[in-house]
Amino acid sequence: MREFLYSEIANIHGMQNIPDDPELAIRAGTQLCEQLLEPLQERFGRIAVRSGYRAPAVNKLGNEQQRAGKQGYSCATNETTSGCHIWDRLDKNGHMGATASIVVPSFAKLYNDDGISWTQLAWWIHDHLPYCRLFFFPKNAAFNIRWSEAPERKIQSYVEPRGYLTNSKMSNNKGDHSTEYAELISKIKP
Repeated sequence: MREFLYSEIANIHGMQNIPDDPELAIRAGTQLCEQLLEPLQERFGRIAVRSGYRAPAVNKLGNEQQRAGKQGYSCATNETTSGCHIWDRLDKNGHMGATASIVVPSFAKLYNDDGISWTQLAWWIHDHLPYCRLFFFPKNAAFNIRWSEAPERKIQSYVEPRGYLTNSKMSNNKGDHSTEYAELISKIKP
């Protein structure tokens, strides 16, 4: 939990990043770990957590700074982030959830050095893990991975191809995608 509570925004601004409802945060975080992060780490090796839990006050400040155009802040509103980065609040539909921003170093090396597309890891996760949402970023193929009681099965990216890779309304959301990540599996053995 210590790794998930670390917050650069909180540290810079002298704030505490502690859950108001620790029991809910721990329940949501446990599901994130057991359902997504541990299986991902088991398959691809160590993962690096860049960001996890955000207290509502920390997230609100991050959103205000982002809307003011300050560099280095990228937080959505508290309403949008509840049941996401704010683990100790239910989302707008009353569902528990938790998000972490992570890097998978073994994949980041292939992404940075060999040009392997982020979509390979995204499709592997889609076929193997009960995720809610994935959102990929350009640097080191870092991504947000969200667990929720009500999984949406959406993959988005700021990396080409930008936008949605899949969502429940797209025809590619169902079925086997193993041909999409065969190269990745051949390069990273469990």
